[in-house]
Amino acid sequence: MTNARCITIFFGYLFLMCSCNQEPEIIKTVNESKKETEISLTDYVNPLMGTDSAFDLSNGNTYPAIATPWGMNFWTPMTSKMGDGWTYKYDENTIRGIKQTHQPSPWINDYAAFSLMAVTGKLKYKEEERASWFSHKAETVKPHYYSVYLADYDVTAEVAPTERAAHFRFTFPEKEESFILLDAFFKGSMVKIIPEERKIIGYCRNNSGGVPDNFHNYFVAEFDKDFNVSHTWGNDWKFLENSKENKGEHVGAIIGFNTKKGEAVHVKVASSFISPEQAQVNLNREIGEDTFDETLTKAKNTWEKELNKIQIESDNTEQIKTFYSCLYRVLLFPRKFYEFNKKNEVIHYSPYNGEVLLGYMFTDNGFWDTFRAVFPFFNMMYPELNGHIMQGLANTYKESGWLPEWASPGHRDCMIGSNSAPIIVDAFLKGVPDIDTETLFEAIIKNTTTTSGRPLSNGNEIRSVGREGLDYYNKLGYVPYDVKINENAARTLEYAYADFTIAKMAEKLGKNDIAKKFYKRSLNYKNLYDPSTQLMRGKNKDGSFQTPFNPLKWGDAFTEGNSLHYTWSVFHDIEGLIQLMGGTSQFEKQLDRVFTMPPDFDASYYGFTIHEIREMQIVNMGNYAHGNQPIQHMIYLYNYANAAHKTQEKVREVMDKLYTATPDGYCGDEDNGQTSAWYVFSALGFYPVTPGVDQYVIGSPLFKKAIITLENGNKFTINAPDNTKENVYIQSAILNGAAYDKTYLNFKTIQNGGELHFNLSNIPNKNWAATEDAVPYSLSKE
Repeated sequence: MTNARCITIFFGYLFLMCSCNQEPEIIKTVNESKKETEISLTDYVNPLMGTDSAFDLSNGNTYPAIATPWGMNFWTPMTSKMGDGWTYKYDENTIRGIKQTHQPSPWINDYAAFSLMAVTGKLKYKEEERASWFSHKAETVKPHYYSVYLADYDVTAEVAPTERAAHFRFTFPEKEESFILLDAFFKGSMVKIIPEERKIIGYCRNNSGGVPDNFHNYFVAEFDKDFNVSHTWGNDWKFLENSKENKGEHVGAIIGFNTKKGEAVHVKVASSFISPEQAQVNLNREIGEDTFDETLTKAKNTWEKELNKIQIESDNTEQIKTFYSCLYRVLLFPRKFYEFNKKNEVIHYSPYNGEVLLGYMFTDNGFWDTFRAVFPFFNMMYPELNGHIMQGLANTYKESGWLPEWASPGHRDCMIGSNSAPIIVDAFLKGVPDIDTETLFEAIIKNTTTTSGRPLSNGNEIRSVGREGLDYYNKLGYVPYDVKINENAARTLEYAYADFTIAKMAEKLGKNDIAKKFYKRSLNYKNLYDPSTQLMRGKNKDGSFQTPFNPLKWGDAFTEGNSLHYTWSVFHDIEGLIQLMGGTSQFEKQLDRVFTMPPDFDASYYGFTIHEIREMQIVNMGNYAHGNQPIQHMIYLYNYANAAHKTQEKVREVMDKLYTATPDGYCGDEDNGQTSAWYVFSALGFYPVTPGVDQYVIGSPLFKKAIITLENGNKFTINAPDNTKENVYIQSAILNGAAYDKTYLNFKTIQNGGELHFNLSNIPNKNWAATEDAVPYSLSKE
């Protein structure tokens, strides 16, 4: 996703142990001298994975999120200026502060951000002047902990998070002039210093859109040391000495004191989107009287609990690091945008109507990305959490009249599609609890019937909400190329798949007439298939195909991809696509072609080479563009043509080549967990090609053993003892003691627990799962 639309280790063995208590889970490792050490899973996570990125080339476009899973607030060091979407660039050398952030993507940018920074000696408070040199050699980055040495001030800054608060520790040198700054940022802010309470309170209002007029993030910061001095600054960095309060476009607070060498000053910080009083409630509840180390331990234990739900055995330490670094990313978004009041009731500030209401709310998610694997992962591993998310979607509909497609924190005009439907339907069909079925079904049906009354942003209709081109789609069966609706072919394909999922939900609800209607509409993908090129192609209002047609042209009729990428977006009916192409042999050749052709492209639609194109071009995999979402499922489609060995080979190639737990460790935007979720699923050996269907398509497991602990208490184990870098091909499989020759797994098979054993080799077995009934689901076969 980019702004093109929004513009058992030892040297031979590793075993992961899991306990039932709340202490950190431990991996026991043995080295050559047999000395035992203890390593926790968080030690394998590298939050810097993907941070070596820029506008023109994304290696993830991530920042180190110091947070708890799905936390309301994240914290991150700032190497870049206030308002820069690339807030932490790995190759930059100075830090301006550690900020509270809610940014889901650099293309969407941040909101409700403020920062803390420590300086010593002559007071420097302006953003550029206060920035301190630092080194990655003196930086520690964990999901639950960040530490950095601020070299210009001889200060070590540390932070440990909770869901809505954080605990800072600044260790100072001996200085008569030591300061901590709270920068409340631009676009409206207020600070108030209360020395007698050792406290700073205030609010920030910065945002990048998607907020009501009364939007505020109220914060409270409590210190454990008396203030010797109190200053503020106002607009244009105007310094107000000995002042305690300021309000304006951009204000900040400065408190100062004498410090001894090695003296630690602690700051407990919390915030609320509801009120200053609620911010204090959040601080008291989540940190209270805890020490820094206690806050740190609780945050670590929270991560250990989640990471240990998938235990792996491997002799490849780098793959272990990559797996848990990806799993960490999957567990960050969507963000909990709710709080607990004094009565311990779940409440939220609505980013849609500005009211404070009961119930759940989640945000910071682009469904165009995450419907593919993130939400299927939640349905497999976290049904209770996803039930809360579904309640949040129902609340969004009640409060705004529409389902979100991109929310941050409210509706944002970004990307295309109607992908809230597959997210809701997949949760419903997989038995996620506490879903407001009536409201959500009403909401997804509304998206198919009207675009009237869509929400506004700066007076303009938010076109990502609902279905752009709906009237054309409902009348013609496609969104035409020549009616000034961009990315029309991509919209048609995504609407058709969404219609399939709606039909599945309607059928389950006994609404058979509605199901029949939407099953028929789900075949609209056929309207864009061009037999002369065997590709999807934009079609004009009069029924003729767009001319000229260049299948290498990115954008135009497609979204952040070309026809070679989007032709495969028939998630629900691959067999139907196979038939259109003339059979499995031709289908397989078309898949092969994507990999064997050179990485040629046409970027004329954008006027420059967008980063997604460059990321495809440089990895030497032909026109396969794994760095963006539309094609990420494509490798698994060989299974539908009884060529599963090619899926096995290529899925392992992508995992080995395009992922690593380093700052340049992704091959494109990570995107709210989606690119990471592809890796997590694929490393386990299967992938959800078709959310809304109770199947996962089998690939080639990366590890010798993986144990999945499910929310219902059952465990599902994937064994591949012969697994090596070369042994990627499945020779045979045994499921719960019986031979298994399907290229898919059923959802219930995993949920019921059991064991799937793969025999792997370095030679393809083209006879395994090669029968007609071995292939995954397609609507045309139903």
